[in-house]
Amino acid sequence: MLEKLFQLKQNNTTLKQEVIAGITTFLTMAYIIFVNPAMLVDAGMDHGAVFVATCLAAAIGCFIMGFYANYPIALAPGMGLNAFFTYSVVLGMGYSWETALGAVFLSGICFLFLSLIKIREWIVNSIPMSLRTGIAAGIGLFLAILALKNAGIIVGSPATLVTLGDVTSWSALMAAIGFFVIIALVHRDIKSAVLISIALVTIISIISGHVTYTGIISMPPSIAPTFLKMDIAGALEISMISVIFAFLFVDLFDTSGTLVGVAQRGGMLDEKGRLPRLGRALTADSTASIAGAALGTSTTTSYIESTAGVAAGGRTGLTAVTVGVLFLFALFFSPLAGMVPAYATAPALFFVAILMMSGLATVDWHDLTEAAPVGVVCLLMPLTFSIATGIGFGFIAYAVIKAMSGRFKDLNAGVIVIALLFVLKFAYL
Repeated sequence: MLEKLFQLKQNNTTLKQEVIAGITTFLTMAYIIFVNPAMLVDAGMDHGAVFVATCLAAAIGCFIMGFYANYPIALAPGMGLNAFFTYSVVLGMGYSWETALGAVFLSGICFLFLSLIKIREWIVNSIPMSLRTGIAAGIGLFLAILALKNAGIIVGSPATLVTLGDVTSWSALMAAIGFFVIIALVHRDIKSAVLISIALVTIISIISGHVTYTGIISMPPSIAPTFLKMDIAGALEISMISVIFAFLFVDLFDTSGTLVGVAQRGGMLDEKGRLPRLGRALTADSTASIAGAALGTSTTTSYIESTAGVAAGGRTGLTAVTVGVLFLFALFFSPLAGMVPAYATAPALFFVAILMMSGLATVDWHDLTEAAPVGVVCLLMPLTFSIATGIGFGFIAYAVIKAMSGRFKDLNAGVIVIALLFVLKFAYL
């Protein structure tokens, strides 16, 4: 049955190899079980329900990717997108979390539609590589500020907006230790570095009395507080169009980049450098986002951590299915997730931020018409505390700078249309 479903022999792999790869991938991305509920709680959502939604959305995404697309790519609620959900849409723009879930649901529907009619390729190809790099790096900087804020390393200041917090506080010291542990373990190629760091800081906090021990295993909490609570009607307001677009836009490029990156690492691209069954993989991703919104979590997307599993030998969807099964087992560890303090997950956010900023090395900094829009995106995302705002001003800056520099050949219909839409949004909405 497994051979028929996943073509193990054809992909030169075995059941044992796929299961080991799945465990490896899970260990590298299991931090989302702790980070995602901690982040969405700030939006007013129930911690236990979000924990269950996170595990179920990840499992559903992995199962669809494994059985339908047959790729060793795991999915879970995405980092960056959960920050946008909480801090930009809910806390920044003042919408309810129910309306934000409605926007996630509609963005998933749009993503599925684009995947089915194959417009995705036109959209992706029309966006300049420098802007794609800038968006990823900007989200990284946004996550970095969140991490430093959660650790108490930076605090608000009426004189300078932000300033240094009490770096001798327990939260700041534990966050620093956690971050150093992650870097040291990753340097030694230990796949579960982030998970080990979170566990270590939490255990130290429990022993020292800063966190109350409440147990490890229990039946899963109720998902009722978030299940089918998305407000689709509220998300259809004109002012929410840019939010839906931002969810769709970030997920679209994040997924595309992840799929190609993982496939390239595993030698899955064809002779023309294209990914076979790309439509199925995108359908799996968009369907998982729709299911996640219905369950009660932010956008579900493909994880670049899947490269760890591919490096361990994963070549088929059985790897993704294994990850999905492990996420289901994780449902019974909700007390453990509830004990993890914000400063224990802050190092994970900061580490992910560093990874996301690494792409800036590929930007042509000698060409200011390319570098300046990247700078606009990277600086405005964290400083306006809004991913959508950073994306919008990035597109506007790119279009205006290229036009005023006489570089009209670098512009295309996609960039011009998106820039004009953001101009209208900032002017009238």
